[in-house]
Amino acid sequence: MPHVCSIEQAVDRVLNEIDGPIHLGLPLGLGKPNRWVNALYARLRELPERQLTIYTALCLGRPRAGQDLQRRFLEPFVERVYGDYPELDFLADLQADTLPTNVRIEQFFLQPGSLLDSAPAQQDYTSSNYSHAARDINAKGVNVVAQLVAEDAERTGHYSLSCNPDITLDLLPLLQARRERGETILCLAQVHERLPYMAGDAELPRDIFDIQLQEPEITTLFSTPNMPVTVQDHCIGLHASALVRDGGTLQIGIGAMGDAVSAALLMRHADNPRYRAVLADLHEGQANPLVAALGDQQPFNKGLYGCSEMFVNGLLALAESGVIRRVVYADLLVQRLASAGALDKHGQPRSVQALLDAGLPERLDEAGLAWLQESGLLAANLKLQGENLLLPTDQQCSTELSDPLSQAALKDYLTPAKPGVCVHGGFFLGPQSFYQRLSEMDAQQRGRFGMTGIGFINELYGQEELKRLQRVEARFINSVFTVTLLGAAVADQLEDGRVLSGVGGQYNFVAQGHALPDARSILLLRSWRESEGKVSSNIVWDYGHVTIPRHLRDVVITEYGIADLRGKTDAQVIEALLNVSDSRFQEQLMGQAIEAGKLPKGFQLNPRFTDNTPEGLQAVADRHVESFAEYPLGSDFSAEEQDLLRALTWLKSKFRLSEVLELGKAALDAPPAESYPEHLQRMGLQQPDGLREELYQRLLLAGLQATAIRER
Repeated sequence: MPHVCSIEQAVDRVLNEIDGPIHLGLPLGLGKPNRWVNALYARLRELPERQLTIYTALCLGRPRAGQDLQRRFLEPFVERVYGDYPELDFLADLQADTLPTNVRIEQFFLQPGSLLDSAPAQQDYTSSNYSHAARDINAKGVNVVAQLVAEDAERTGHYSLSCNPDITLDLLPLLQARRERGETILCLAQVHERLPYMAGDAELPRDIFDIQLQEPEITTLFSTPNMPVTVQDHCIGLHASALVRDGGTLQIGIGAMGDAVSAALLMRHADNPRYRAVLADLHEGQANPLVAALGDQQPFNKGLYGCSEMFVNGLLALAESGVIRRVVYADLLVQRLASAGALDKHGQPRSVQALLDAGLPERLDEAGLAWLQESGLLAANLKLQGENLLLPTDQQCSTELSDPLSQAALKDYLTPAKPGVCVHGGFFLGPQSFYQRLSEMDAQQRGRFGMTGIGFINELYGQEELKRLQRVEARFINSVFTVTLLGAAVADQLEDGRVLSGVGGQYNFVAQGHALPDARSILLLRSWRESEGKVSSNIVWDYGHVTIPRHLRDVVITEYGIADLRGKTDAQVIEALLNVSDSRFQEQLMGQAIEAGKLPKGFQLNPRFTDNTPEGLQAVADRHVESFAEYPLGSDFSAEEQDLLRALTWLKSKFRLSEVLELGKAALDAPPAESYPEHLQRMGLQQPDGLREELYQRLLLAGLQATAIRER
């Protein structure tokens, strides 16, 4: 069992037992024991002779505003939602470039956009596929691992890795091999009382850990509030939802576009006439041929299986609604039976003959009986007696399962397989309601969600037959911020080399989309963006960096439709992407392609695609208001805060908020203050003090008026 000690005693033990540099591995995202890490960091600041390198990803910090108007909005919200969440002390020093010289932080995934201007973060970023992270940090000599865990009074002797089995499960065997070679490695656990206890692969014996902190963590879990889903996002989600096939597999990422896909799938299942009406309007009665080839628009009869490195709020909502309910099994033989249709929706064999048809041997021997009973498919009180099976009634039947008498005798002893799962996830992170809903479930309900190692989820090798049986009709849906006209995609890094986030598992899923025979990789893209009054296309001729190379191009979806790029010539790819680009940029993009010799001179787009405008999509949304909810999965923002966030986003897109002249222009047509008294009070601007606050008030009122008109 682990040694139980205080935070400071645990720091002492690490310093005393690790000879030389400390190489600390911390989970991605939520699972870091921040208070202990802060104590270790504080101690190392005072010990410049000791070296500390931290290997991790996604260090979570509270949202911060760089401008006063945004700060007025954020600070009360952050105080309410993030409460007493303890931030990592090294994160502030990393952002300010004031890390002590004996400390380095190496990350393979950054909190998106938060460290663009941090020289040490950019220099010490490691570009690795998520599935290679355990391998890479082990090779660097990680000798301390620290993690938050969950405990359950009914599971004494065990911990759950809860939110983060992702890398830990892949790393532990590598660490054990090094320990057996004589290396000193310490594993530390701290219980967080608010983490839900996830069983299955995420559950480990406590003696895996060397140190347990005696003080459980009780502070607020870091959350990622649902952000607004715009008309642009909803249209993207609607297009994507029609490519998802009933009985298939779904992976989606975090963010508004992922939420939009979830919302569209929920509508498709719960209100199919409304869903089909919206799609018909959006497609103008001409659905992309890929919809018929890959997906459909019907409710989910069989249900989906979720397989996603991040178990996101949208996947939980889909499971709660019954969209995600297709069960997969860890046992290869049971999965073969399920895939062959031998099991019903409860996991029970339909008949003995169905088991035989699915490949079960005709004669039942001792090993076969043991497997059937261990897997739960046959009652445990049957026994072999010579050449026969002894039933609980003391009757006997032949072990020849093709015998009709044996089949009739065994019919009442067929039982459901041991529970499988309907979602596999490597880590989770979400709004507070997400954690609460998981925690309030009973063990059986939570058991539907299998948290496991990232190597299982993100790769096909290792248990490949099992994975291929489970991941039928897979749709791997991820987002990017730029696509080139030749089909390369960008999601992690700017042209100048600065990293926004990281490749994570995106490449893994794109590769799986090509490796599985009936799978597709689907990349979601907003076709245009607006910043400080400048409108730009996110479909470009070329870009100085790519995340997904063009030889892996597959499906790209924008708000204007679906571009099928797989197996197409360069000219066909360019045309398909022009068809889903914003019409404000089509002529320029077409000209660049013609000049490069990639389109014939005189090429013209089909007129059907030359009226791709935001106004046209807004008109669709206005005709189907109920289907374009701003927060389809719920919100942590109050009604006033939702209005304010929309207004601030609009202002940021239209004006340079740091320039007084720009602000003055924005405030010219502002409505009177009495139009929005609650909003002004929330921002502390109901009685402005001085010219600056008067300008802020007018600016905010202008934004509220503009977005309210647009929302109607």
